Amino acid sequence: MLSRPIPASGEPLPVIGLGTWQVFDVGADAAARAPLREVLKLFHAGGGRLVDSSPMYGSAESVLGELCAELAIRERLFIATKVWTSGRAEGIGQMQTSFRRLRVSTMDLMQVHNLVDVATHAGTLAEWKGAGRVRYIGITHYTASAYDEVEKWLKAVRWDFLQINYSLAEREAARRLLPLARERGVAVIANRPFAEGALFRRVRGKPLPGWAAELGIASWAQYFLKWILGHPAVTCAIPGTGRPDHMADNLAAGHGSLPDEAMRRRMAEYVDAL
Repeated sequence: MLSRPIPASGEPLPVIGLGTWQVFDVGADAAARAPLREVLKLFHAGGGRLVDSSPMYGSAESVLGELCAELAIRERLFIATKVWTSGRAEGIGQMQTSFRRLRVSTMDLMQVHNLVDVATHAGTLAEWKGAGRVRYIGITHYTASAYDEVEKWLKAVRWDFLQINYSLAEREAARRLLPLARERGVAVIANRPFAEGALFRRVRGKPLPGWAAELGIASWAQYFLKWILGHPAVTCAIPGTGRPDHMADNLAAGHGSLPDEAMRRRMAEYVDAL
């Protein structure tokens, strides 16, 4: 799979990651866990590394941690989660719980979820990074209405990662946030790459353009993901799925060529015209 360097360290990160929102919130249901186990096996075998979760996602952290232990793949993955509470003590307690649920001694990436009490958690995360408890720190959001605040915090603190919504349906991050992240050497994780399915609804029943084959695109999922990854500021996209067939499809977007800016404009114009 293609990879991009994390600007803060140069460590290569494969461009297709995995989100766990909703799909991994299945508790102890063995039947619901079975396809998730296959998703993780495919993801690992296909060269994926970054798996993103949050205490906000119900049982997702615990399910992910237990399945990774069963498959013995934890050490080959890049585990990212978030702190999503107010107060220093509360944040520390929640992060410690995430460590236990995910069965890690060192977290690859800890992020402040949706900027909740970011002023407090920024100090804690800097301390934990300095002590080696977390390798990278970051902030996240998922809506354009928060971009002014995101921009403010990108400028105020030295973060390693920004996780933000970016897709053909939600392009606003490219105006200020993606250039700012690139300028400040911040890796970018693109969440909501399919805009919660809105993009698939838009193209339902529509054929891929013939010229998509120039990039090795064989599905609309690959089309949408390659468009995102064609932006030079984007390090990794994290489509969430609980279906092995969708996992295989998403992974394919991380291979072959990525579109240049001219091709990205062509791709956007084609979708806009549908």
